[in-house]
Amino acid sequence: MHAIAAVALAVFLAGTGVMHFLVPRYFRTLVPAWLRGQRLVVAITGAADVVVGALVLLPGSRPLGGWAAAFLITCYQVSHVDALRRARPDRPRLLERPVGAMARLVANVLYIAWAVAVATSAS
Repeated sequence: MHAIAAVALAVFLAGTGVMHFLVPRYFRTLVPAWLRGQRLVVAITGAADVVVGALVLLPGSRPLGGWAAAFLITCYQVSHVDALRRARPDRPRLLERPVGAMARLVANVLYIAWAVAVATSAS
């Protein structure tokens, strides 16, 4: 079961990383407006997702990859906290409303827990 969770996390990270390059416009909307260089941020985080996904996929580097994934996903919390701060109930998109922004934040916490579980079970 631990290997399945690790492979699933690796695929999730690598797939998300690739999507940064296929649909960068969407990922730029997730970068807080006060953070300059959204295009560069999206490219760097996309590449980081792919590299960390590869680390998680390989059994020999899985503990390092799991901790790297937990760190990387934790860094993404800034975006989700910013979205929650800016959320308004009258926004047309669900993810821009308080309930949607809170769901993003909670989901991200669960991703962090998943990465930590992979890191600790691989040790």
